[in-house]
Amino acid sequence: MADVSLKEIALIIGVVAACYWNSLFCGFVFDDVSAILDNKDLHPSTPLKNLFQNDFWGTPMSEERSHKSYRPLTVLTFRLNYLFSELNAVSYHLLNLVFHAVVCIVFLKVCKLFLDNRSSVIASLLFAVHPIHTEAVTGVVGRAELLSSIFFLAAFLSYTKSKGPDNTIVWTPIAVTVCLVAVATLCKEQGITVVGICCVYEVFIAQGYTLPMLFDAAMQILRGKCSIPYSMLQTLLKLIVLMFSTLLLVVVRVQVIQSQLPVFTRFDNPAAVSPSPARQLTFNYLLPVNAWLLLNPSELCCDWTMGTIPLVESFLDIRNIATITFFCFLGSLIVFSLRYPGDSSKTVLMALCLIVLPFIPASNLFFPVGFVVAERVLYVPSMGFCILVAHGWKRLSNKSVLRKLSWVCLSVVLFTHALKTLHRNWDWESEYTLFMSALKVNKNNAKLWNNVGHALENEKNFERALKFFVQATQVQPDDIGAHMNVGRTYKNLNKTKEAEESYMIAKSLMPQIIPGKKYAARVAPNHLNVYINLANLIRTNESRLEEADQLYRQAISMRPDFKQAYISRGELLLKMNKPVKAKDAYLRALELDRTNADLWYNLAIVYIELKDPTEALKNFNRALELNPKHKLALFNSALLMQESGDPTLRPEAKKRLLNYVKEEAQDANGYFNLGMLAMDDKRDAEAESWMKKAIRLQPGFRSALFNLALLYSQTAKELMALPVLEELLRYYPDHTKGLILKGDILMNQKKDISGAKKCFEKILEMDPNNVQGKHNLCVVYFEERDLIKAEKCLVETLALAPHEEYIQRHLNIVRSKISLLGAAEQSTFPADGTAAVGEKKIPFENLKEVKNEQKTTQTLNSNINKGQSNSKKRTGKNNTDKETKKKSTKEIKDIEKKRVAALKRLEEIERILNGE
Repeated sequence: MADVSLKEIALIIGVVAACYWNSLFCGFVFDDVSAILDNKDLHPSTPLKNLFQNDFWGTPMSEERSHKSYRPLTVLTFRLNYLFSELNAVSYHLLNLVFHAVVCIVFLKVCKLFLDNRSSVIASLLFAVHPIHTEAVTGVVGRAELLSSIFFLAAFLSYTKSKGPDNTIVWTPIAVTVCLVAVATLCKEQGITVVGICCVYEVFIAQGYTLPMLFDAAMQILRGKCSIPYSMLQTLLKLIVLMFSTLLLVVVRVQVIQSQLPVFTRFDNPAAVSPSPARQLTFNYLLPVNAWLLLNPSELCCDWTMGTIPLVESFLDIRNIATITFFCFLGSLIVFSLRYPGDSSKTVLMALCLIVLPFIPASNLFFPVGFVVAERVLYVPSMGFCILVAHGWKRLSNKSVLRKLSWVCLSVVLFTHALKTLHRNWDWESEYTLFMSALKVNKNNAKLWNNVGHALENEKNFERALKFFVQATQVQPDDIGAHMNVGRTYKNLNKTKEAEESYMIAKSLMPQIIPGKKYAARVAPNHLNVYINLANLIRTNESRLEEADQLYRQAISMRPDFKQAYISRGELLLKMNKPVKAKDAYLRALELDRTNADLWYNLAIVYIELKDPTEALKNFNRALELNPKHKLALFNSALLMQESGDPTLRPEAKKRLLNYVKEEAQDANGYFNLGMLAMDDKRDAEAESWMKKAIRLQPGFRSALFNLALLYSQTAKELMALPVLEELLRYYPDHTKGLILKGDILMNQKKDISGAKKCFEKILEMDPNNVQGKHNLCVVYFEERDLIKAEKCLVETLALAPHEEYIQRHLNIVRSKISLLGAAEQSTFPADGTAAVGEKKIPFENLKEVKNEQKTTQTLNSNINKGQSNSKKRTGKNNTDKETKKKSTKEIKDIEKKRVAALKRLEEIERILNGE
């Protein structure tokens, strides 16, 4: 075996870089979304052990909805990408490019076992530029193929060193081979097929047997004419070790998937659920289809499911000719390679092994898979194809007549393939470009129409998305997901009636109840979302809440492990004011998934509704343990701590709010609540800074404007409060507390009695029974020296609040003044601002507005309107304007101190009014 030179390595790396440099500009598309963007196993907060308990997409292997694709080592590389660059797609694509270059170099080393140096380089270059590999290299999830191939080839190379002098066994390379096979299998399942290649290599290459030789030897042994040769015993021993290790890997793999095959629908692989002979004819026809993609990769498609390749339902179908031709050609190659000795037959045999054996798991011949054709599964089989092409080229180039033509043809093939690869990479730039390129190849696949619709939907282009979704329903009228997509888009366009009609069509396509039949085996989990989507739609109508609940319960009855149904039902039960039942729903969901931070968050909201803040805080904390960056848990737990009135919780509340604003830097609510915390702790300058930042982010932020003005008035900066109040009242002219505070400042600081009077009169226009506003207007009348009007005003105020002692005292003072001084003798209220409104206004502490302008403690739910596997979290925002309900002991003492001071000033007023 010749070594690979540095020049050859440089050539291969250069070619790979030239073909795939533009893949660095592509994003996460198609399956990348589920495997990367939506996969929590990539996050550092997720325990590493989860990688070995979950499938490739982050779903627990124990769940029936799991895809059962167990590739923990591939996910580990994604996690390393995330650790260094989070979701920067460039690093993921760059690593894929590097891995492809490594595969090409290792493949070159394998080629040199069976080809001369020049042919090996040609085979490796063809493999490097072949367009069929774009899905494996440019698609990030194709890394499973790349990693598995590296260890696949390394295992084979290791095994080739297991033959020692005099046909002895060298066990170290065999042990290394077994380990590398296990690693390859943990990257992708097809890695285990290298054992079969090693077995073929051992028998026909290392030992030099041919099929006739083996047949003759077997006949001699059976007839008793000779014993089994020692070399053959050695070979059998090695094969037994290989087969035993393979069997052990298979047993472990079966245990991992818990002896369950994944649930696929007839849309994923129509032939898998077709009757005979359509099933067998179609699966056999798919073999020449895959071979044609290797021969002529001019029309490539990212998705070959559904109606892409129509079923072969009859023996008279003309496509059967392609199947027969393929098997004849394949059979002739097998006969040639097994019957005749020589280097050429050995090369062909190993090429056939690389083509056939790694393809068996994806062939549908032994068990159904979730696709019809997948280009990325041809990554390893294409190695054998490239060896065959290079070997054929060598045979042609050795003939002087064809030498120049063979070089010209080879150059054209390599150049056109490289150009096609470079051009094909751009298709993977975005989901829209990818699926539109697929539609150019095939218009009979409803999934492609759906996926283009999803891409447009993500861009908020609902009108165009709807056209593609409707087209999907026309291409495949019984596609449940397509009708769900139509319904969701109508909902986004606020066409509720049309949305409900589409959801009802999708619901009618669901399997009907069959006694004793297990639903999970017949219903794709994503299709059950039709019940969730329909219920979410109709529950906006308060009169149909029970109907929505019935839909949730129906989904649960069909799949008791349908976690999302419990989550959605819990939210509905809260809306129906049934928090106890909502708690039960969330607890059931937590039994299915205790690592879901959103569930713990929702349970915390339920406990808030149940008036149990202690339990609520515990559940918020549990959510943050699972996801320290859970934004709503950070915000609402901080709010809960703040409103508890416990000063010891304020530092932690501040810490969480600071973490929240790191995640949501443009959300004014975070800064506002930091300001309120600072006000509680008497850190006035800090409070002012946070309030101003909140107002800059959200001009017209009602609570921030008012509390900033209140902060100024509390810190003897009343004149600075006035422009803030002016801005507040410009946005909210009916803000009662703002008008009271403004009138107070105008009367006591600016001595603008007229301006103050307008404020109080406006309050009474909006609410004639407002005691504060009316009493303060009485004070204005007194300041205007109109004691008769002041007396009448106070009488009316006292009628509104007969139990308020200070109003009665003030009325007595005015009446006493009238009787002593007469109508002509006018006195004045002192100019002391607090005296004017001392007991007549709410203490400043009570004037504080609630700390949340827009956020509310609302449960998280999944918006599962897409017919695919994606789901997004959402939360609602409502405007609130209410007073703080709970006060700490310190706050109550502060209020009492202010009331005592106000009473003292009132006594001074009374002495002045009484002429003392």
